[in-house]
Amino acid sequence: MKKPKKVNRYCKYCKKHQEHEVSVAKKRDRGSLKKGSLPRLENRGSGTKGFGNHGKYSRKAKSAWKMSGAKSSKKPDLRYKCKTCGKISVQGKGKRAKKVEIK
Repeated sequence: MKKPKKVNRYCKYCKKHQEHEVSVAKKRDRGSLKKGSLPRLENRGSGTKGFGNHGKYSRKAKSAWKMSGAKSSKKPDLRYKCKTCGKISVQGKGKRAKKVEIK
């Protein structure tokens, strides 16, 4: 997918159409289960009306499911920086693309 370096789009801070600079932000990994939530998970089923782990660990790993696996393309995280006020706005929805090129 090819994107231009500069785009005219609506700036929600200036409240009018301005020239924006396009950049791609790096995707970050989601945090795994933290230590604080593990004891809470264990205590969940230990009460008088404990219902166990609600089936959380009764099924197989996600890799054993039929349609699992990483997708071949990701949605790019596009950031638009306003030329006048310098504020950055993130795109709402994106299209999947294997490679994003800003020209």
